[in-house]
Amino acid sequence: MVVLAASIISKSGKALVSRQFVHMSRIRIEGYLAAFPKLIGTGKQHTYVETENVRYVYQPIESLYLLLVTNKQSNILEDLETLRLLSKLVPEYSYSLDEDGIGRTAFEILFAFDEVISLGHKENVTVAQVKQYCEMESHEERLHKLVLQSKINETKDVMKRKASEIDKSKIEKNRERGAFMALQSMGSGRFDSGYGSDTSLHGGSGSGNGSGLGLSNDVDSFSSKSKAASAPPKGLGMQLGRTQKTNQFLESLKAEGEVIVEDVRAVIGQSKPAAPPPTDPVTVTIEEKLNVTLKRDGGVGSFDVQGTLSLQIINQDDGFIQVQIETGSNPGLLYKTHPNINKEMFSGENILALKDPNRPFPAGQAGDGVSLLKWRMQSADESLVPLSINCWPSVSGNETYVNLEYEAPTMFDLHNVVISIPLPALRGAPNVQQIDGEWRYDSRRSILEWSILLIDDSNRSGAMEFVIPAVDSSQLFPISVQFTATSTFSDLKVVNIAPLKDGDPPKFAQRTLLSTENYQVV
Repeated sequence: MVVLAASIISKSGKALVSRQFVHMSRIRIEGYLAAFPKLIGTGKQHTYVETENVRYVYQPIESLYLLLVTNKQSNILEDLETLRLLSKLVPEYSYSLDEDGIGRTAFEILFAFDEVISLGHKENVTVAQVKQYCEMESHEERLHKLVLQSKINETKDVMKRKASEIDKSKIEKNRERGAFMALQSMGSGRFDSGYGSDTSLHGGSGSGNGSGLGLSNDVDSFSSKSKAASAPPKGLGMQLGRTQKTNQFLESLKAEGEVIVEDVRAVIGQSKPAAPPPTDPVTVTIEEKLNVTLKRDGGVGSFDVQGTLSLQIINQDDGFIQVQIETGSNPGLLYKTHPNINKEMFSGENILALKDPNRPFPAGQAGDGVSLLKWRMQSADESLVPLSINCWPSVSGNETYVNLEYEAPTMFDLHNVVISIPLPALRGAPNVQQIDGEWRYDSRRSILEWSILLIDDSNRSGAMEFVIPAVDSSQLFPISVQFTATSTFSDLKVVNIAPLKDGDPPKFAQRTLLSTENYQVV
C-alpha cells in the first residue's frame, strides 16, 4: 500500500491542506485534486474513484472532502482504515469543519497526518497515541523552565532592592545638603546681626561666638539625625532576608529530584488552561450543562438541563445590534430572558434586542460575556439520556467479574468520554480483560477510568470487562461520567446579527457546547 497524498479539499476542488508522502511536484498534485470533483458521480454510494494512474479514496466531512490519493496497487481495505482514522483526527484539531477552521489549524492537522502515515505506509497508532505524540510534553522541559523562571524572579528581586537603595541614598543626600545650606544661612545671619549692632566689641564678639556655637550644635544634631534616618528599617531588612533565604533554599533543593517534582506539580496545578481569546468582533456562546442521576437497576432518578446564551463583544461600536435566533422543536424547554431584553420581540420574532435601542450591549466582558437568555428542561424520559451505563458485577470464588457497557443514542456525538468506577483499596491495578477504548487506574483515589475519545455512529455501544478481588457490588457505585458534545438539546442557533445603525453587520462566531456538570449512576 502506498498513499501518495492525504488532502482536505472543498467541494470545488480547492486544496485546503495537502500532505505528500512521496516525491511529487506541486503541479501534479494540484492537477489530481482539481480533477477529483469532476470524477464524482451524483447519487452514488461509493467511497472511491479510480483513474488510469491513481485511486481516490474519500469521505465527506460536512462541506469538505477528506481525500487519500493512492496508487492502484494499494490495498483498499487498509486505505479505508487509514481514512477512518484520519476522519477521527481532523475534528480533534479543528472544531469548525469549514475553510476558516481548517486554515487556522492546518499545521496541527499536517503533524497528525505525519504520525499516521510514514513514507506512504500506515503506522499502527490510535487517536490517543497521535494526540500524545503531537503534544510532546516533556518533564525535563517543564523543570528547566521552572528553574529558569526562579532565576529570573530572583534577579528581578535583586534589581528592585538595588534600585530602592539607590533612590533612598539620593533622597538622603538631597535632604542633608538642603538642611545644611539652610542652617549655614541661618548661622550667617546671626553673626552679621551681632557684629553690626551698637554694642561694645566685647558684646559683639560674644554674640558672634554664641552664633558660631549655635551653628556647630545644629550641624552636629543634623548629622546625627541623618545617620539615624539612613539606617534601613528593621521590617524591610527582615523581608529581604526572608526572600534571600527562600531562594537559597530552592537552589539547594534543585539536586533533590522528589522535591523539585513536587514544585513542578504545584505550578502545573495552579495554572489553568485559558480559553482562546475571541478573534471575531461578536462571539455568541451557546452552552448547556447536564445534571443527571441514573439508577443502577434502570430508570432515571433525575434529569435536568440548564442552558445559557452569552454574548461577547470586543468593541463598543459593535454593540448596537440585534440577535436573530432559531429555536428547536423541543416543547419541554422553558426560556427566560435577561430583564433588559425586549420580551415582546423575543416571544414574537425570536429576536434578542435591548429594550432601549439607543443603548449598546456591553463590551469587554470577561469569560463568555453577558448572558442574554437562559433555559431549563426537566424530564423523566429515559430516551433523552445521551449515555446509558450498565454495570453487571458477579462474584466467582475469590474474584469479582465486572462487566460494563455503554449505549448512546444517535442524537449526539460524544467527545472525551470518561467513565470513572470507584474501587476498593487494591494492591495493584485491576485485571482488564477486554475494553473498547482506553483505561487508566488512579491508585491514590482507587478509581478506574474508562476513556473513549469519540462516540459516533461507528461505536454507539461498547463494553469493558475487568477482574478484582471479591467485593460487595455497592462499592462499585456511584459511577461518574464526563463528556462533551457540539450539539445541544435546545438545538438553538444564531441565524443572523442585524446592526441597528447604518453599515455592514459585524462578523460573528458561534460556539456550541454540551457538557456534564454532575452525571452519575447510583
